Amino acid sequence: MAKKNYPKIGIRPIIDGRRKGIRESLEETTMNMALNVAAFYRKALCYPDGSPVECVIADTCIGGVKEAADCAEKFERENVGLSLSVTPCWCYGSETIDMNPLIPKAIWGFNGTERPGAVYLAAALAAHNQFGLPTFGIYGRDVQDIGDMTIPEDVQEKLLRFARAGLAVAMMRGKSYLAIGSVSMGIAGSIVNPDFLREYLGIRAEYVDCSEILRRIQQEIYDKEEFEKAMEWTRKNCMVNEGEDFNKEPVRSSREQKDKDWEFVVKMTLIIRDLMTGNEKLKEMGFGEEANGHNAIAGGFQGQRQWTDFLPDGDFAEAILNSSFDWNGIREPFVVATEDDHLNGISMLFNKLLTNTSQMFADVRTYWSPAAIERVTGWKPEGMLKDGAIHLINSGSCTLDGSGQQSDENGNPVIKPFWEITEEEVDKMLKATGWYPANLEYMRGGGYSSKFLTREGMPVTMCRLNIIRGLSPVLQIAEGWTARFPDHVFDAIDRRTDKTWPSTFFVPRITGKGRFKDVYSVMNYWGSNHGAISYGHIGADLISLASMLSIPVCMHNVDEEDIFRPSAWAAHGADPEFSDYRACNTYGPLYG
Repeated sequence: MAKKNYPKIGIRPIIDGRRKGIRESLEETTMNMALNVAAFYRKALCYPDGSPVECVIADTCIGGVKEAADCAEKFERENVGLSLSVTPCWCYGSETIDMNPLIPKAIWGFNGTERPGAVYLAAALAAHNQFGLPTFGIYGRDVQDIGDMTIPEDVQEKLLRFARAGLAVAMMRGKSYLAIGSVSMGIAGSIVNPDFLREYLGIRAEYVDCSEILRRIQQEIYDKEEFEKAMEWTRKNCMVNEGEDFNKEPVRSSREQKDKDWEFVVKMTLIIRDLMTGNEKLKEMGFGEEANGHNAIAGGFQGQRQWTDFLPDGDFAEAILNSSFDWNGIREPFVVATEDDHLNGISMLFNKLLTNTSQMFADVRTYWSPAAIERVTGWKPEGMLKDGAIHLINSGSCTLDGSGQQSDENGNPVIKPFWEITEEEVDKMLKATGWYPANLEYMRGGGYSSKFLTREGMPVTMCRLNIIRGLSPVLQIAEGWTARFPDHVFDAIDRRTDKTWPSTFFVPRITGKGRFKDVYSVMNYWGSNHGAISYGHIGADLISLASMLSIPVCMHNVDEEDIFRPSAWAAHGADPEFSDYRACNTYGPLYG
C-alpha cells in the first residue's frame, strides 16, 4: 500500500536580519530552536496511520521578505499544512510573517532577556491581526537563558494543542464526505449541506444513492475472496454471540433468513468501505470506476426508512467500520455516521483527527434523574451517579471500542490509537459484544444490532456541530466520564428502551452555572438528538480547532485557563464566549 501523503508541519526560524554581528551571533541558536521543536513534534505526535508527524524547516533563517518568500515556496512544494514561526530575538515583523491565508499559524516567541523574542511575538501578532490573518501566540511563563533548548511544559502544551488542531484542519482539506442515501426520518443533520462542508472545512460533498450498495451486491462488485474471509471471521467472532430474537413469532425471521442477513450485512460493510476509499482489487476484476472510491475521509448511511423497510440495516457495517479492527486485523477506524447525520459525522471526524482513536456515535437519549432512578429501580444513586446520568444509546452502530475493553497499564478502561491495541483486547471487545436480530418494528428488513454496556470510569468528551440559520455552524462540547449502574439497576433501565442496543451512561463535569448547572441542563441544552463521543478530555483541543475554522463554541465546560485561540480573539471583547462569536463572524469561513 502506498504511503499516505499527510500534510506536514512547517517550522520557520525567524531572525534579526541585521548582519555584521547581530544575525551571525543568532544563526545557530535560532536554527537549533527550530530543530528542537521539530524533534519534539516527531516524538510527541502521530498521523492517523501511526507514523510520526513530519516537519519541514526553512532552508535558512528568515530575516526578511526574500527569505520569507523562499520559505513559502518550499512549504508549498513540501505539502505543509500549518506553520509555526520560532524566534529567540527581535526580528522585522511584517517582513517575516507567514502570509498564507489558508493554513493555521502560530508564533513561539522565546521568553528571554538577552534578546527580546517576546517583542517580536507581539509585533508580529499585531501585523497578522492588522492583515486579517488569525495567528496563535505562544509565550512561556518563565524567563529562560538564551541558548536554553528546554521547551517549558506550558509551551509544550500550546505547541501540541496548536499542532493537533492545525493538522486536523489540513487533513480535512481536499477530502470528501460521502453521503450514501438521502434524508433519514427528517433528521436535520442528514440534510447534507455542501456549502458548510466546502466553505468551512474544505471538504467536497459526494452523494451516492443507497441503490448503489444493492447494485454491487447483486452484480457481485466486491472482493469475493475477502468476503469469504470476512464471513469466516464473522462466524467465529460475531455469529457465535448472536443474541435472543425478541421479535414476536408471526414476524420473526427464519434461521435461513437470518443467515442470509449475516451475509448481506458483511457485503454491505465491504461495499461501504470501497465506496469511501476505493479498492484496487475491483480494478483487477474489471471495475475501474468503482475501484477509485470517493476520496472520503468520513461518510454516512441513510438506512431508515426507505432501505431498512425491506433490507437489512446498516448497524453491523457502521459498527465494524467505526471500530479499530475487522477480519483484516487491527487497523485505522473509519468515520461512518448513522442515519447519514453528517453534522455528527463531522463531529466524530474532529474527535478522531485530534486523538487518532475510534469514535462513538449515539443518541443523546435520556436524562435519568436521581429521583427517577430510585423510583424505577428502587436503588438510590450514589458516587458518580448521585446527580444522575445521560443515557447514550443507538441502534447498534456504535464502535466496539466503545465497550471499554481496552486497558492502560493500571487496568483502567481506555480507547487507544489502533497501533497500541493488542489482539487480546480485540478478543475482549468481541466477547463483550452481542449481536441481536434487529427489532422488526423499527427495521422491517432485518439485520443485526450490537449490544454492550460501556465500562465505567473512562474520561470522555461529547461534542456536536449544529447549523443555525442566520448565524453559522456552532459547536457544543461536554467533558465528563462514563458511569455504570449495578447490574439489577441497569436491567430495569434497559428494559424500558430497546434492550438489543449498546448503552453508555455519561456523567458530564458540572460547574454549577449556565449550561452546566447540573446534568439535566446539559441534556436540556444539547442541540440535537445525536452526539459524538471521544475518549479523553479533549475539549480544549476542540476549542482551538473550532477557532481555526471560525466556528464559535456555544457550550463547553473547559477551564478558561486551558482555552487557546488566536490572539485576535482577545481584541473582540473581554468575555471569552462573546469574543469567540465576534471573531468568528469577523473572519468567516476559512474557504468561503
